Amino acid sequence: MRFLLRAFLILLLVAALVAGGAYIVAGRMAGPSISIVKPEKYVGATAPLEVVVTAPAGKLSQLQIVLEQNGKPMPLATLADPAGASIKQEGDDRVRVTRQVGKDTLPGLQSGPARIVVTAARPVLHGIRTVQSTAAHDVQVRLERPKVSVLSTFHFINLGGAEMIVYRATPEDVESGVVVGNLEYPGYPASGATVEGVKISDPAVRVAFYALLYDQDVNTSMRIFARDPAGNTARADFDHKVTPKPFKRSKIDLPDTFLDRVVPAILEGTKEINPTGDTLTKFLSINGELRRKNNEKIASFAKQSAAEMLWRGVVFHPFTNSAVEAAFADQRTYFYKGREVDKQVHLGFDLASFAGKPVVAANRGKVLFAEELGIYGNCVILDHGMGVQSLYGHLSSIDVQPGQMVEKEQQLGRSGMTGLAAGDHLHFTMLVNGQMVNPVEWWDSHWIEDRILRKLRAAGSS
Repeated sequence: MRFLLRAFLILLLVAALVAGGAYIVAGRMAGPSISIVKPEKYVGATAPLEVVVTAPAGKLSQLQIVLEQNGKPMPLATLADPAGASIKQEGDDRVRVTRQVGKDTLPGLQSGPARIVVTAARPVLHGIRTVQSTAAHDVQVRLERPKVSVLSTFHFINLGGAEMIVYRATPEDVESGVVVGNLEYPGYPASGATVEGVKISDPAVRVAFYALLYDQDVNTSMRIFARDPAGNTARADFDHKVTPKPFKRSKIDLPDTFLDRVVPAILEGTKEINPTGDTLTKFLSINGELRRKNNEKIASFAKQSAAEMLWRGVVFHPFTNSAVEAAFADQRTYFYKGREVDKQVHLGFDLASFAGKPVVAANRGKVLFAEELGIYGNCVILDHGMGVQSLYGHLSSIDVQPGQMVEKEQQLGRSGMTGLAAGDHLHFTMLVNGQMVNPVEWWDSHWIEDRILRKLRAAGSS
């Protein structure tokens, strides 16, 4: 009997030791993995909160999310009380928590530093014990809206043309500019505007070039915007007057000799499209899909524009010794053997005089692009700063390289008939933040004076 009792006690001791060892080992297991995805850096009047917690089978015994500020924790969500948060399991092991955080949901929130703290625990050893993890993420709370006000006056814009505005935006780190319809045109520090006798040192003063595109309504809304990194916004309306402009319509016949020349050459030089079918079908793909892709690439160079005015406050080279073969926003209808096959809009000027004519820079700028570009053939794009750029297409040769600074009327190459060109000519256009605008304005000294120089002088004198 004593032997049996002793054996039983030994078994109990062994079981206790095993259980205790398992309990200790379980306590050393990893807690849930926590990732605070949003907000990344700032919390504004409202900001998205996104937390991802990973645990086996997504099982959590505890989840608590708080925002700590000035030593005070403000609850955001728990398992027992989501408090407006969405807590969803994704896949086998992941739980995602989302909600909005801001002054409306946290009345005690103040501008200044804060910290988001997430605590999560999961059951182990069949629920006998839990293991816990904590993650914290520092953020900056910004509740004050930016301020923006217009400084310049008399803003006149032609349909298809450009304009410039001078305004003040604070604080200094806000993103700002002009909104025309659903398009944004960024502002740049006015200190980068180079005009003789004008110096604008106030860091809050900005300059923005903007456009009213040829296909936008003349009543399209326009306003100044400012947006801080926390998502707080401000806006200001400004006086403006729009002048409608008629655009030409033309018919273009597509002879087989033209198609047989341009289609194979363009397709050989691009990887953007790979159409099948007969030559006409391939041309339509070039004239539509490739044109769109080329224009998207051209627009992408706007992000590389310098924050200073690289060009000087004089008119852009007007190419007056060239005949105008096609004007800006020419509405073209294409015919093949008497049948209408396509419609496109020509967003530039076609200028011709004699074959292989030297093509010069319209103004001082930096070469951003100098190679073959689909329908534009051999093409050069210059950046003149503050979102203003110019494009030169169909060149037979290119004499400059990307990164090179060129002066006004410096030779860029020679005219040609590369790309979608029926004959030797220069395709020239101006761009404002990647949007093609009517070059005629930039050739007009009165337009340059009234739309740009007048406003900069007024801002400098004030």
